[in-house]
Amino acid sequence: MMSDRWEPAAFKVRVDEVLHRFVAQEADQFAAIDPLLGPVAEQLEAAVADGKRLRAAFCYWGWRAVGQPDSDALVRAAASMELVHAAAVVHDDLIDDSPLRHGRPTAHVALRRAVPRRPRADAAARSLAMLVGDLLTALAGQLFTTSGLPAAYLARARPLWSVMARELIAGECLEILRTGAGPDTTASLKVIRYKTAKYTVEQPLLIGGALAGAGARLRAGYCAYGLPLGEAFQLRDDLLGLFGNPERTGKANADDVRGHRPTALLAETWRLARDDDREGLRTVLGRGDLDAEDLDAVREVMCRLKAPDRIEDMISARVEEALGALHELDVPAQAEAALTALAHSAAVRLS
Repeated sequence: MMSDRWEPAAFKVRVDEVLHRFVAQEADQFAAIDPLLGPVAEQLEAAVADGKRLRAAFCYWGWRAVGQPDSDALVRAAASMELVHAAAVVHDDLIDDSPLRHGRPTAHVALRRAVPRRPRADAAARSLAMLVGDLLTALAGQLFTTSGLPAAYLARARPLWSVMARELIAGECLEILRTGAGPDTTASLKVIRYKTAKYTVEQPLLIGGALAGAGARLRAGYCAYGLPLGEAFQLRDDLLGLFGNPERTGKANADDVRGHRPTALLAETWRLARDDDREGLRTVLGRGDLDAEDLDAVREVMCRLKAPDRIEDMISARVEEALGALHELDVPAQAEAALTALAHSAAVRLS
């Protein structure tokens, strides 16, 4: 059980225990079907091995801010948000062809060893990874519904799962459809909103609130806090994607430039650039053979145009907006303190 003081490390331990035990049991049952499934089962466990557990934390405090007490059953329900995230990460890495996540090979890369000598091994490994993501999605629903919360509480929150899935998949689709298109900040922010912001902060808060019986005013406050904060989270991720230390982020710096992804950082760089800078960017965006020199050239253009500063301003404005909305809500002091701390940890981080 938790004290009224927010202790992120202690909460993460509780969520990790739930996730690791639940997924290990599911992976064992999956692998027991046939020995060939062992490498696939391993990727189920790898998918939940790491993480800050922010989504579970927002769900937890969506519950506590209504005035509900700490609950082990609620922690299990909140942990299901991390399985949604794990599924999204497996699918996102597959779509983006990312080689690393948390410093380890991504699922579709790791699963190549399961099909070492067959024709079209890469395609087979990618198919296996897609199914890992699908199974993680199913397990998220299972963990939620078997959390131990009363059926009436679960029924209040169940419709929000459809909304979360619809918006998350819409965001992924928008990113695919916008990839390689002309950079546009407004379009990039829409991708951010649906692909990341909503399922990272807003929807976990709303689900926790629905479980607890939150009223309309509090739910509206969750949206006013959660949406700008979720956008700030992804804007920080965009900056870390190119300027972060790979040893801390666990991801490759080249991914966004190589994939010509519709990030707000790239869109703002393009907006600020003159013709000669744009010509230089055209020579590297979307190239699969980028080297360190190419990336340094992109960083130099961005810094000279002060595009990272512009993204920092956008992050600060959104955090300020989120905290302003939070302070307007009549929630218990410990919930306000925790949600304030979570806002800073989501938007100001090194990985």
